[in-house]
Amino acid sequence: MPHETDLINIIAVGLLLAFVFGALANRLRLSPLVGYLAAGIVAGPFTPGFVGDQDLAAQLAEIGVMLLMFGVGLHFSIKDLMAVKWIAIPGALAQTTVATLLGWGLASWMGWSTVHGLVFGFSLATASTVVLLRAMEDRRLLDTNRGRIAVGWLIVEDLLCVVALVLMPVLGEITNPSPGGEVHTFGSIVVSMVLTVMQVSAFVAVMLVVGRRVIPWVLERTAGTGSRELFTLAVLSIALGVAYGSAELFGVSFALGAFFAGLLLNESEFSHKAASDSLPLRDAFAVLFFVSVGMLFDPRILVEQPLHVLATVLIILFGKSAAAYVIVRAFGYPNITALTISASLAQIGEFAFIIAGLGVALGIMNDEAQDLVLAGALITIMLNPLIFVLVDRWQARNEQRGAEQGVPAPTAGPALELDNHAIVIGFGRVGRELVKLLREKGVPVLVIDDSGHHVDRAHAMGIPAIRGNAAADLVLAEAHPENATIAILAIPQPLEAGETMAKLRAINPSLTLLARAHSDGEVQHLLAHGADGVVLAERELAHSLAEMVMATPTYRGANHLPRVASD
Repeated sequence: MPHETDLINIIAVGLLLAFVFGALANRLRLSPLVGYLAAGIVAGPFTPGFVGDQDLAAQLAEIGVMLLMFGVGLHFSIKDLMAVKWIAIPGALAQTTVATLLGWGLASWMGWSTVHGLVFGFSLATASTVVLLRAMEDRRLLDTNRGRIAVGWLIVEDLLCVVALVLMPVLGEITNPSPGGEVHTFGSIVVSMVLTVMQVSAFVAVMLVVGRRVIPWVLERTAGTGSRELFTLAVLSIALGVAYGSAELFGVSFALGAFFAGLLLNESEFSHKAASDSLPLRDAFAVLFFVSVGMLFDPRILVEQPLHVLATVLIILFGKSAAAYVIVRAFGYPNITALTISASLAQIGEFAFIIAGLGVALGIMNDEAQDLVLAGALITIMLNPLIFVLVDRWQARNEQRGAEQGVPAPTAGPALELDNHAIVIGFGRVGRELVKLLREKGVPVLVIDDSGHHVDRAHAMGIPAIRGNAAADLVLAEAHPENATIAILAIPQPLEAGETMAKLRAINPSLTLLARAHSDGEVQHLLAHGADGVVLAERELAHSLAEMVMATPTYRGANHLPRVASD
């Protein structure tokens, strides 16, 4: 029986290559994004060997874009933006303008049209969320003033990209009218803009009036069924369904619809569960998105047009970074803050690919410009860790103690200076209940969690808490495991837990390590990485239920019979 396997081929080979090159990039201490893009280059038509179906890859990429935008909306924090609005909003606007104008200037030098140049320049202005957050987390900067400014700056850039997704189709229609279509005058342009704004406004109104009520109601009812599969399906149906409906009914992009779906879910009490349950699929399609982007890249541009590539990289590394440095300094912030913000923005990533891809699809950006964007992204993401190393060395030579240091300010929560304490890693449902029980018994507790929401919740309860990945060396050092007596890993990720336990054991060999697992294989993995005890959740639940059964009047007299028989 003949089989059409193009879709299977692109998914299977794409994910396999992404894993191999992503692992290699991680080994080289580069962002995995570099590996995913490299995997796409290998699977693309410009390199020998396997060539994936680009049409199918583009459709998979579209799903990846929707889920990426859904994740952006799901984690969008107006609170983080408002905390630094006086610097983040004008700073991001000014820096984006400078980068766009620099890109337009380079495009003019290469003989491109004004529209092509402006779209090209705008695609160079937006930094990668993934790269920036990883750099901030690795240096324990997320809860510092520098980190808050960088995150707020990034939120404004994301919002500008959302606006661009709305306006670019109008620009494409005006610049490249369909054959036999009307010639656009100033009046028709204004009408097109007004109609677009009306369509988007109608979509936003429906989402705010109907979606705000319907989406949480659906999630609440689905969660009430107790089925994890149904809840996950509900989350994905909302993300993709709203994206599809927004395009069909209101003419707005899939990406914008998915962003608003995530934004409304963000307000639901189930938002964190929604984020957690949809994460594996979002990650998988995000990887396929980066692979599909890599497939579009023609490496020959590095040899044939090295000066154009160099100019693009210089705009990203120095042009927009210099603009950010000047802006931050103009607002009265110290050198180290300006340098950190500049280093954070000295790269481009996922939004640059989305803008460039849409620009090519609409005919307002050429293939050469897209190649330059991809080359700029690859090179700057690889160089970004080196830039941070230079900033770190500069800081080490010019130490400035106080609130601008890479440790949380004293007002971030209860003091972290504890002794003979318990370190609880993970402040989700299990972690919160565990911390509550330990505190009732008088045990001093310190929490580590990578969610800002969870850390804020711990601080509100008077619990010392650190935001970050527990496997990061600086995070563990701040928790003072050398003075602790026990560490409990309440996170459901066995690989991360195993890596963390190995580091804890190396710091304090006498530390008691406990963890949770959901299978016998996970139990063996955690024990092999140094756990003194592992709780298998399902087994403990069965024991607890059995004890309740044996406590009922019918079976109370037989409580000890099975135990005696087993002896």
